[in-house]
Amino acid sequence: MPSTDAPAHEFVIADDSTPDLLAQCVNVRIAVFVDEQQFPLDTEIDKYDEPGKSTHVLLRLVQGLEPIGTIRIVHLSPTDKKLGRLCVLKPYRNFKFGKDLVLAAHDYIRKQAVTSNGEDGPRLSVSLHSQIYVKGFYAKCGYEEVGPEFDEDGAPHQRMIRYL
Repeated sequence: MPSTDAPAHEFVIADDSTPDLLAQCVNVRIAVFVDEQQFPLDTEIDKYDEPGKSTHVLLRLVQGLEPIGTIRIVHLSPTDKKLGRLCVLKPYRNFKFGKDLVLAAHDYIRKQAVTSNGEDGPRLSVSLHSQIYVKGFYAKCGYEEVGPEFDEDGAPHQRMIRYL
């Protein structure tokens, strides 16, 4: 449960139809993964950032609309999604916004499935590649480990999956 001291915030969907919001998501990702964690920019921006391949959930403060976090939802198929690029700016990490972003992504995926089918559709598969040090976080969000650990962009990762 988020801290009661969390600043007023909102979740906004960002995709190809909202390029300004999408740019804010990418800027948060660059601040965390490139500037802070030292991943190369050419691996941070990848094929899933091309038009039509993904949607982001943007976390921003209500006051001033400052972007402070994001998560990317890759559309592998109508029933198979992949979460990635979950990040929250350092000053806001103590408010449990990461879990809120995962839950917001799940809500979006469910709503899109219902909207596209007109009713509850088939079981949805949501996978991700977790950095090893945050596997426990994703397990608390209902994800289970699949297969062995592997290297991705120079860091150890674990594939995890959850069904909605």
